[in-house]
Amino acid sequence: MVGLALIVLFALPLVIVIWYGLGADFIGHISTPTALQALRLSLITSFISLGICIFFGTPLAYGLARWRFRGQHLLETLTDLPVVLPPAVAGVALLLTFGRRGALGPWLAEWGIALPFTTAAVIMAQVFVAAPFYVRTARLGFAAIDRHFEETALVEGANAWQIFSKIMLPLAARPILSGIILAWTRALGEFGATIMFAGNLEGVSQTMPLAIYIGFERNSEIALALSIVLITLSGSLMYLLRVVEDQSKQE
Repeated sequence: MVGLALIVLFALPLVIVIWYGLGADFIGHISTPTALQALRLSLITSFISLGICIFFGTPLAYGLARWRFRGQHLLETLTDLPVVLPPAVAGVALLLTFGRRGALGPWLAEWGIALPFTTAAVIMAQVFVAAPFYVRTARLGFAAIDRHFEETALVEGANAWQIFSKIMLPLAARPILSGIILAWTRALGEFGATIMFAGNLEGVSQTMPLAIYIGFERNSEIALALSIVLITLSGSLMYLLRVVEDQSKQE
């Protein structure tokens, strides 16, 4: 019964948001240009960010799980650190590093590259906060695989790529899928680092969380409609995560 109070605390505010949002011409407000642009930008940038997380994060997770080397704990800590950092700190760090007056800003300017307040900055912010969720989950998946499979493949003459692609990836498929879901959910909901590094420019860097933030100052109905979309997407993804984890436990 005590735990029920916490469940009510979780569920009641979400139910209220959905109740008010659906009662305020949801279809009409979600169909406005502002809402559609924010929805489209969120989906596009989060998918690109997810692809980057998978492409770069999978070999990193595999290396951290299967190899032992000096400084590994430091590297693991560095990889996990964005999970606990306040998003605003992540935004400041990105701005001071890649901003026009940041550490790498003048060098980037020589190549004609300006990252802050662009769609690319949105993607960088999303990757910064979402990649650790993928790397951590995939790392645990790779680490749980019995090394007997790897040793047997080596005896049979398999090379490193064959072991990774034909054995390790399939065996770690469910944890990797869990990491994908977590990373995508985190990228969709990213706010703090994005607004600090990419700004809130409609059609350029205004994702759904930023449109919700500014919407409560200009048009609360649009903010409520976008909130329902985010709740639905995030809730569906987290439910899928629970299903994947439950199937993993049964096998």
